[in-house]
Amino acid sequence: MKLNRSTMSIALSAGLVAACAAQAGELTFTSWGGSYQEAQEKLAVKPFAEKTGTKIKVDTYNGGIAQIRGQVQTKNVTWDVVDMQLSDIIRACDEGLLEKIDPEKDLAAGPKGVSPKNDFLPGGLNTCMAGNISWSTSLAFNKSKLAKAPTKVADFFDLKNFPGKRALRKSPEGALEWALIADGVPAGQVYKTLSTSAGVDRAFKKLDTIKASIVWWEAGAQPPQLLSDGEVVMTSAYNNRIYSAITKDNKPFEFMWDGQLQNVEGFAIVKGSKNVADAKAFIKASTTPEALAIFANETAYGPIRKSSIPLLDKKIAKYLPTAPQNQKGALAVDTLFWADNGDALNQKFAVWLGRK
Repeated sequence: MKLNRSTMSIALSAGLVAACAAQAGELTFTSWGGSYQEAQEKLAVKPFAEKTGTKIKVDTYNGGIAQIRGQVQTKNVTWDVVDMQLSDIIRACDEGLLEKIDPEKDLAAGPKGVSPKNDFLPGGLNTCMAGNISWSTSLAFNKSKLAKAPTKVADFFDLKNFPGKRALRKSPEGALEWALIADGVPAGQVYKTLSTSAGVDRAFKKLDTIKASIVWWEAGAQPPQLLSDGEVVMTSAYNNRIYSAITKDNKPFEFMWDGQLQNVEGFAIVKGSKNVADAKAFIKASTTPEALAIFANETAYGPIRKSSIPLLDKKIAKYLPTAPQNQKGALAVDTLFWADNGDALNQKFAVWLGRK
């Protein structure tokens, strides 16, 4: 089944039964702005409003949970549905800042009545969230600058066989995981290893081997530009940035999916929302297998439901982090690990950066 914007009514239908039967309401949807939120407004917000008569206001934020905490604590809740990173959802849920979401009652079933719990990918559901996308920070390279194509994380650290500058985000997150993988640690053992001082030292020692060849980036637009300008031959990057450079700008770039660091994004409802029923109806409609496939086809973010995969445009599917062929060697970012150890590792990383 090929999906496009004209078939959005099909994608929404499974999630709208309850909403259409109820009196039209209102809610506020808050997300990250930019092209991501523009796609959400076009493919989820507008169709839902038109189908149900629900009045939907939109707002933007820069992530985190401070604004949500402030609304809940002052009992002045103005947001209803918020697009959040998994790590923030876990923290907010633990603090009691979010409403509960029951997958069996509040979300659409998969094909042939498959339970949402069995259809969402790992990490795609928790008691306060319905996942919508999986995005990744991946390694990519410029095919025109290398004699042969790198295929694994270890190649990123191999200056002899793959000469040239590399680029990494100026953060220990990602750099440390890849360093350990390149040093022979299986993906499933990375965070266990990083939980020890010896493991952290091992990661920094591996980074030392390419430190002089690293260009550090901070903004998401930088990696494809660094590759395009020839300043680096390989880089870490957000998957949609490389996808856009390949498909829209015809750049000779290619993904190296081994070791991709996967993150989950999802919808949550602020505790104390006056529009919980409408919020749940919106989330249900926006996370059907069809709706997530349509969004993936538009944005190249991976849908978080297994049953969305067969519905994808084949030209786009190969670029998605959740595509089955790209899953080998993938590593789910351990948000709890970084919540517990992020401050200490950031301090150690800053010291390491300043050391000659």
